[in-house]
Formats: sequence, structure tokens, C-alpha cells
Amino acid sequence: MSDSSVQALLRQAVQNSDASAMRQAIDLLLGGSSALSPEAEFEVRHPGYVMYMPQSGERIRGREAMRAMQQAFPGPPPSISIRRVAGAGRTWVVEGINDYGGDRWHVVLILELDDAGHIVTDTRYYAQPFDPPEWRAAWAEHA
Repeated sequence: MSDSSVQALLRQAVQNSDASAMRQAIDLLLGGSSALSPEAEFEVRHPGYVMYMPQSGERIRGREAMRAMQQAFPGPPPSISIRRVAGAGRTWVVEGINDYGGDRWHVVLILELDDAGHIVTDTRYYAQPFDPPEWRAAWAEHA
């Protein structure tokens, strides 16, 4: 599918609160859940795009800056697997796992889009897996 197809799916998701269309768009945007594409992502970002990473205190302003940062990434981009997409209208949450060659990180993206389906704001939270504490074992099951 082309970038315009991804844009059409994002627009459909925004206009109809269509989670299936959003999931399809995210899968296509991420290369079928295999790797990030700076060029494909650039096309669906709003010119005033801003990406926040609260844990590191970073903000990347502008889709050109984001594309340049992605292109400068040292090594191959991570592979991505999407666990869940939820939301409605202009706000969507994407849960996934980024795999940097065996170094796995859980990621949550909060995407805010305009009415045309362009990503305006992207807030990302990253966490590494950890072993649960023993004291919770009586109430928790391993997922």
C-alpha cells in the first residue's frame, strides 16, 4: 500500500473512530510490523509535528527533524510488534514492543491527529520488562 493509503486509513480512523482502520494504518506505516520507515512516517506527519519522550525529557519539533533523527539512528531500526490499538476520533493509543536486536522495550504511543489524519503530536513512553515481585504471586497470573 502507498503512503496515500495509510493517510486514507488514518483519516477514516479519525472521522469514524474506526479502530480497525487505525490498526491497519499503523501496521502499514511500520512496514507490516517489521521496521520503522522514516520516509513513510514523514508523509503522514503534520508539518507542525511534535514528538515528546517524557522519560528522557526530550522533544523533537517538526517532521523534518524527526525524519533526520530516525535516519541518523545508529544501526538498524528496531523491529516492532503491535499489541493493541485503542482510541477514538483524533486521539489513539498504540501499545507495542520494540526489539533492538534482542534488547526488548515495551512502548506506548499516544497519537493525536488532525481531521485529515496527519499525526500532530506523538508522546512515547518506553519500559523494559522486569520480574514481578514474589509478594504479588497469589493474585497475579503471568501474561
